[in-house]
Amino acid sequence: MTTTDYGLPDPDLHADFYADVPFKRLLAWVLDFFAITALTIVVLPFTAFVGLFFLIPLWLTVSFAYRVVTLVNWSATPGMWLMAIEFREHTGTRFGLATAAMHTLIYSVAIGMFFPQVVSIILMLTTPRRQGLSDLALGTAAINRPAEF
Repeated sequence: MTTTDYGLPDPDLHADFYADVPFKRLLAWVLDFFAITALTIVVLPFTAFVGLFFLIPLWLTVSFAYRVVTLVNWSATPGMWLMAIEFREHTGTRFGLATAAMHTLIYSVAIGMFFPQVVSIILMLTTPRRQGLSDLALGTAAINRPAEF
């Protein structure tokens, strides 16, 4: 993978790394939503069903853990892995714990507000590296998974 000074593939020289990434991210988000919902349902009995009274906070907690753990291990959520995309830091490396946690935190806050989500979607459709708000804030990008992985 040839990279720029920032470590991410140059969007002009290697546009294939960013091809169809916004659409793949949408599909990955849908897959991850269902996986997180299923995991939340699995967790409910372990709360003696008290979690039903706190379903949204429980779902958000499961979602946060799901995203951080999978991003640290694969630099992608299972939905992203199935869509053959992964996140990379500005250096071109895979996510570490700090980046995965910060990315997930920014995403979690932004997902709860309409305006940041609209801005993020517009940015993913218009920026050269197809970066959303959390990506721009951290200098990260979602790319099509290189063949060696």
